[in-house]
Amino acid sequence: MDFTAKRVLVTAGANGIGLAIANKFRDLGATVFVTDIDADAVEKARVNGLAAAVSDVSDEDQVRHLMNTVREELGGLDVLVNNAGIAGPTGPVETLDTAAWKATFDVNIHGQFFCIKHALPMLRQGRDASIVNLSSAAGRLGMAGRSAYSASKWAVVGLTKTLAIELGPDQIRVNAICPGAVNGPRIDAVIAAKAQMLDRPADEVSTLYHSQSSLGRLIEAVDIANMAAFAASDMARNVNGQALAVDGNTEKLY
Repeated sequence: MDFTAKRVLVTAGANGIGLAIANKFRDLGATVFVTDIDADAVEKARVNGLAAAVSDVSDEDQVRHLMNTVREELGGLDVLVNNAGIAGPTGPVETLDTAAWKATFDVNIHGQFFCIKHALPMLRQGRDASIVNLSSAAGRLGMAGRSAYSASKWAVVGLTKTLAIELGPDQIRVNAICPGAVNGPRIDAVIAAKAQMLDRPADEVSTLYHSQSSLGRLIEAVDIANMAAFAASDMARNVNGQALAVDGNTEKLY
């Protein structure tokens, strides 16, 4: 788990899960660059010693510019963590706004495609290069009322497994992480929207989310950070093309 001399890029890395991932890699010796759409969070990340830039991964031109900046500041790249994602709309499929549906895919899957596409020249020159894509428990299970999010996260797993084969000859490993419900403001917003859709009290829906794993608790951001570091480390040198669940054994999503 020694990342000394490794160069790591984490998208949506100035807040929440992404920041936990960035800090984990930094604690393990890596030089870490984070990108985020939140300019205030990016500035705070810089103050805290992370290389950082504002960028929207759903915009290919911005991603192209981002990778040029990463090359200039880090001199190359060894690990790409595609963490950027949005929750998308909640509701029965016939009620969903088309623009919101498209926006979910623009960030959750097109953003990963853009980042991989434009990072590959650096990764091919990197040391034991690895890509870690963030999917979800909703990327292996259906989730009523969350069709845009779930479909986009299933797409992440498909992209991951395909690229693991495609990039294997380059010795670039590609894995996905499938978190369960992660404690934080995003899941709180999802629970509120789901409660409104079901016309049930938010506390009742929150209890369902907390109890949907066998361990009966939400996942913490540090749990995802630990798995990202493992997946990108030499300890996982033969782990490739996998959807790695960090969900407390979730068998049903609410």
